[in-house]
Amino acid sequence: MHITLPEKANRLLQYLKLKLLPSKLFFRTMLLIFIPLIMVQVVSVVAFFNGNWEKVGKRLSNNLTNNIVNAVELTSEHPDMLSEMQKIYNNTYGIEFEKITGDEQLAVKTSTHYGKDYKIVTGFLEKSLHQKFPNSMTSVYLENGRNDLIILIERNDGLYRFKTPTKNIFSTSIFGFVAWMIGTSLLLFIVATLFLRIQVRSIATLAQVAEDFGKGIDSPFKPYGSSEVRKAGIAFIKMKERILKQISERTQMLAGVSHDLRTPLTRMKLQLAMLPENPENKEFIDDISEMEKMLDGYLAFVSGEGGEKNTFVDMNELILSIINKFRNGKAMVRYSTNDQVSAIQGREQALKRAVTNIISNAFNYGKEIAVALESNNNKLIITVDDDGPGIPEDKREDVFKAFYRIDESRNKETGGVGLGLSIARDIITSHGGKIELSDSSLGGLRVLISIPL
Repeated sequence: MHITLPEKANRLLQYLKLKLLPSKLFFRTMLLIFIPLIMVQVVSVVAFFNGNWEKVGKRLSNNLTNNIVNAVELTSEHPDMLSEMQKIYNNTYGIEFEKITGDEQLAVKTSTHYGKDYKIVTGFLEKSLHQKFPNSMTSVYLENGRNDLIILIERNDGLYRFKTPTKNIFSTSIFGFVAWMIGTSLLLFIVATLFLRIQVRSIATLAQVAEDFGKGIDSPFKPYGSSEVRKAGIAFIKMKERILKQISERTQMLAGVSHDLRTPLTRMKLQLAMLPENPENKEFIDDISEMEKMLDGYLAFVSGEGGEKNTFVDMNELILSIINKFRNGKAMVRYSTNDQVSAIQGREQALKRAVTNIISNAFNYGKEIAVALESNNNKLIITVDDDGPGIPEDKREDVFKAFYRIDESRNKETGGVGLGLSIARDIITSHGGKIELSDSSLGGLRVLISIPL
């Protein structure tokens, strides 16, 4: 059954989920265990206090009060039996009492300190005493580290002072009950934490291996954990093997295509080179060169750099080496960087090809180029600005398509074969990053590359 909430209530619920619920699976699962556990503990303690604790406390306090009432009444009626009553109460009930008269009453009351902070211990007894001695001043005191009770009853015939162990009105079973609940809860919490850490660690490991594979890093992985996690891990391994097999087969096929196409092109170039020079032959040679250029672009796009190993690449040095190749060109270039992290883990030649394609496009269409490198929020950000004609906003996504060119004439003087940005995006995406196009402050195009560190 699905309950549909009003739009405002649904937005509020989503906001509370976002703000209050933790983002990680481990802590969310712990909440599912911890919150019900706390509720059970609270309900158990409340039920214990409202039931057993209150009944036992009242019963013990009433019994002690009745003994005190009997002692006071007998002592008042038969003063000569005081010493005998003291012995009987001490031996039978563990209660010591005495009757104080005269000026000593003030000294006894002054020397005794009342335990105001321990109503949980003395509360039931105080109520019982007030009920049994409505016309007398009654007080309950704690001494000897709260182990003994001092009870004072001030009557017209004198001050009665009783001393008895606190256990006569206070049941220590609550401490055993609370200790048992806390102990079992901690044990359950520890077992649940250890179990969940194993399960969550297996999921986190699988996620990390999948992320590494997306960046071209072949991390070893052995499925473990629950059956569902192991099943997902085995499915990932099989998928990874199929992808690697497809890449290998594609690379072998492209190697064969490259050999088959380059051989006749080379033979044609040799045959044309032996012919006398004339305008027609020159056009043929230019067409063959253009075909070689297109073939190199196609192979670079589909083959990528799958066989290259991952290393730590200093992007600052890499960008400087690329810019130095274009400094003698017709455009002016500015480069800015900072002292923050500039090294990332990746495939150096592939990254160099991607950045070269971006900077090369800027030099082809602009007179002023600005390149910047910085790190922010665990990302490496490369910005390339130019003052060229830019790219219309409605075509900025299309230019990343393979073989797409804004100039539909495919004139070799106005650009390549339409694979530069496609290759760049493919390489940057394989490193876990992304490329974005926007308007530049120089008036042309801005290319923003972000790669996670």
